[in-house]
Amino acid sequence: MENVEKAISKTGIKTIALAGGVSANSYIRTEFMKLKERQIKVYMPDLKLCTDNAAMIASAGYYNYISGIRSNLNLNAVPNLKLNEM
Repeated sequence: MENVEKAISKTGIKTIALAGGVSANSYIRTEFMKLKERQIKVYMPDLKLCTDNAAMIASAGYYNYISGIRSNLNLNAVPNLKLNEM
């Protein structure tokens, strides 16, 4: 939160998003919600979407599937793949 506070004071931002694995942390979520008292808009995913990255991967797979994108069994994990390189 110290870095968030620094960013707010340096930039004057009024909107902030919490994402990634830390968004499941209840302490951090509570601290971010306190920012609303200062008229800062806070966006974060529902807690049920923060518990397992598999849900996000499944969602991406679903949208690929309904778009007609299919992969064969030779598909391999690429940990540094950028979204626009798919």
